[in-house]
Amino acid sequence: MSELEAPSLPEIRAARERLGGIAIRTPLVRLNAEEAPAEIHLKLENLQPIGSFKLRGAGNAMAVAGPAVRARGVWTASAGNMAQGVAWCARQRGVPCTVVMPDHAPQTKRAAVERLGARTVEVPFDAWWQTLVDRRHPGVEGVFIHPVSDHAVMAGNGTIGLEILEDLPDVDAVVIPYGGGGLSCGVAAALRALRPQTKVYACEVETAAPLHAALQAGAPAPIDYRPSFVDGIGGKGVLAEMWPLARRFLDGSLVVSLAAIAGAIRMLAERNHVVAEGAGAAPVAAALSGRAGAGKVVCVVSGGNIDVAKLAVILQGGVP
Repeated sequence: MSELEAPSLPEIRAARERLGGIAIRTPLVRLNAEEAPAEIHLKLENLQPIGSFKLRGAGNAMAVAGPAVRARGVWTASAGNMAQGVAWCARQRGVPCTVVMPDHAPQTKRAAVERLGARTVEVPFDAWWQTLVDRRHPGVEGVFIHPVSDHAVMAGNGTIGLEILEDLPDVDAVVIPYGGGGLSCGVAAALRALRPQTKVYACEVETAAPLHAALQAGAPAPIDYRPSFVDGIGGKGVLAEMWPLARRFLDGSLVVSLAAIAGAIRMLAERNHVVAEGAGAAPVAAALSGRAGAGKVVCVVSGGNIDVAKLAVILQGGVP
């Protein structure tokens, strides 16, 4: 594929217009934690109709694809949230949708995708990851919407950055979950255009932190990937096409432990009555550590799709 470029500010603003009636403008609220090392704010993308920010990227990409989607149908490869975003938009447009999912995808996300009318193809994690790299899968046809390295998807994600700056113009840092970089680089593109002094940090989980390893080594390299309850972020490596953008737009990767993420999920539930999945709570765990600075810090709570059984374990003080 040709070199992937970050979306421009006009493209992000155009995406916002396309997303009218699809994605909602989510609130920005303070984390009720007086003992926190910073003034922490929560960008609540878990309140989107599918419980995840992915509706923004999926909605914009399908709008840009236009008639091709209606003629050929659509498909994606996702552990659950992009799957729901593409399936939701396909249902709205009356077009068929197929989702290639890794076999460790949470039941709550699989059920949601099927409820939205999409066909699911479950494969081992390695085969799923290769689908992301190759952008094809045997027997699956239609318009492919990549969950990460798609220009229109990143432009849709960038609309989050516009909203953050409208609600908190003097934000000092934004912490964003890093799965493949489509969210963090999309939001960072908007922030760099409008407030370049704001720090933008990726956040990764200790069991799968390929960006942190790449930044340390100066180049992407395979890592020891271990699946966990934090299923919305983490991969076997940094996608080659995303590396130049991540290195250019992000100020670093903050790696957090499973225990810290579980603690953040509990705090969000107890203090703000917010249900967050592991990926969505990871930025909060990072901000609470103080590594995002002591000023005004926004945490993008990317989603709230967590299995009830896992949530119950966390609320009782455990780590699934």
